[in-house]
Amino acid sequence: MDEEPVIISRKDYTRTPSPSPVTTHDESDHLFKPTEAMEEEEAAAIVQPAANSNDDLSDDDVVDLLDQQLPASSTPSRIPPPQEVPSARQIVSIGTATDSYAFTFHEEELNTILAKVPPGWKVSVVSVVGAFRTGKSFLLSWFLRYLEGHCTRRGGGAANKDVGGQDEGGKKWYERVQTLNQHEGSFDWRGGTERNTTGMWMWSDPYFLPRSENGEEVAVLLVDTQGMFDHETTVGLTAAIFGLSTLLSSYQIYNVDKRIQEDNLQQLALFSEYGRMAFEAEEKAAAMGVGKSDEDEGTAGGEKDGAAKKTAHKEPFQKIEFLVRDWQNFDTEDESDIASMEAEMAAYLDHVLAERAASDLKETRVQINSCFEEVSCFMMTHPGFAVVKNKYEGDVSKIEGLFLNLLDRYCQKVFDTTGITSEDAAPRLQPKTVRGRELSAVELGTYIKSYAQMFEEIGAHFPKAETMLEATSKANNANAVNASVDAYAELMNDIAGPQASDYHRPEEMIAAHKKASKKALLAFDDMANFGSRKAIEDARDKVMKKIEKDYEVFVSLNNGRNPLLGFETYILPMAIAVISYVLRFIADFTCSEWSTTCRASSDMLSHIYMAVFFFLIIVASTKAKQISDLLERIKAAIRMLSDSGNSKSKIE
Repeated sequence: MDEEPVIISRKDYTRTPSPSPVTTHDESDHLFKPTEAMEEEEAAAIVQPAANSNDDLSDDDVVDLLDQQLPASSTPSRIPPPQEVPSARQIVSIGTATDSYAFTFHEEELNTILAKVPPGWKVSVVSVVGAFRTGKSFLLSWFLRYLEGHCTRRGGGAANKDVGGQDEGGKKWYERVQTLNQHEGSFDWRGGTERNTTGMWMWSDPYFLPRSENGEEVAVLLVDTQGMFDHETTVGLTAAIFGLSTLLSSYQIYNVDKRIQEDNLQQLALFSEYGRMAFEAEEKAAAMGVGKSDEDEGTAGGEKDGAAKKTAHKEPFQKIEFLVRDWQNFDTEDESDIASMEAEMAAYLDHVLAERAASDLKETRVQINSCFEEVSCFMMTHPGFAVVKNKYEGDVSKIEGLFLNLLDRYCQKVFDTTGITSEDAAPRLQPKTVRGRELSAVELGTYIKSYAQMFEEIGAHFPKAETMLEATSKANNANAVNASVDAYAELMNDIAGPQASDYHRPEEMIAAHKKASKKALLAFDDMANFGSRKAIEDARDKVMKKIEKDYEVFVSLNNGRNPLLGFETYILPMAIAVISYVLRFIADFTCSEWSTTCRASSDMLSHIYMAVFFFLIIVASTKAKQISDLLERIKAAIRMLSDSGNSKSKIE
């Protein structure tokens, strides 16, 4: 029951495009009736004459009758345009015209979803993987119903006023759901034996859940994946789908049927090989490059090397949970005793993952534990045989009560962002992290894009360790470059940015540039700690080049505020005028009156400084604002020169 989600066209439905999970059959028939049909019914009701009225109505009588029955505001424009219907969006599709197993990454769809998360907010990603026809999409549709009633808000919409598990009548959230519609407001699912879901799908709206008492929230994204082992998908493509889902998830659910078998563990170990290879390659690169450079940097380098060694053995992925469907072996007879059932689940997982003597069995378990920070298990009973029939359309009343009780408990555990269901008070659902660092929506998008592009290039082939490392390093370094450049710009904007007003001398600009550059490089070093040293050094060089370019811009902006800037426009003509006046005075004082040469020289000099005088008057009349600025610059220049003289005298 996990198949290809259907994106609903907004033109197919009327004013309420996103159906409520608790809508009854009668309400659904009205809310989702095609627009044209509703309009025809309304028009027919309006113009239908009374039974005892005269059948022979003139055109004027019809117009009068319409005027009496139509409301004053009844115009075609009174119906608002349809809103976007929340639905599953395909972020990765499988197969092209030339390659049946090719990955195609739909970046615009992903960006549209991530854009609904406020900047800087952390993101959790819950994905479901497993064999085809095991109920993945059916489960995700229930997740949507749970989040509708428990989120603080959805997507970019307003706050949810009805947060909580029960309504005023005391009904739990799943008791208020009348039907689990297969298309509207759900991941597409259906009974049967044929696959439906292909590629990877993400729900169009993030759901926001409270993370702490101080009002902090985390955005939750739901991801559905193509079912594995469907006789049409190669092992390499299956590994790629599972691997990409694992890379982007903070909480991954591995859906298995009836029990955790050894082949389930072997498949998980195989698919998680991506992470093990990437981290082994990273540790090797760190051992060869980081240690030597850190030793040269003294004590600070030693502390950094120690931190690197401390995080080198951290598992690459966060959480994997086996969800055993159709479990039939609970020892507890009381169906309301969920706590005893959970104790049986924990004991079963301990038995499955217990160390074995055989080397292949032992290596499988070591591989799984070395790739995931946490491995857990939950079990759910069969929902009822009516659910698996092809004609089943989502009637909740046909689902077994024990299944719904376990579903309620499971949803509470999966979407626990505050630690309320955990024994150690630690939230079970954490934001997506890479090497211990929580990611924002923008950063998550960078990683997903990098990984997806890698799979686009390799297709169904199993990636090499270098390829995996390169993709992760590229995304991490890109985020580090952006963060460091932002740190530099933040400090320099306060000093010489577009909003600054004071002029700073060149030596002050150089000092600020060095300080901001140091801060930017520290920010880069804190983030750029994954991948080969060469890739990190290349990214560091990119940061330095970007900083130098930004510095030139800040210098240019600062020079524009120089109070002495443009003085040559006025000083040169004034100097010519003064010199001409002095020379004329000397000529008139020294030369005799009868000398025609002296008189000609005096007249020429007089014409020069008079021409300059009138030139300055014309400039002043046409550039009054510039003259005002000039006077302000003169005052600033005098203050600057005065301050410079005082500072020199203090130094002496």
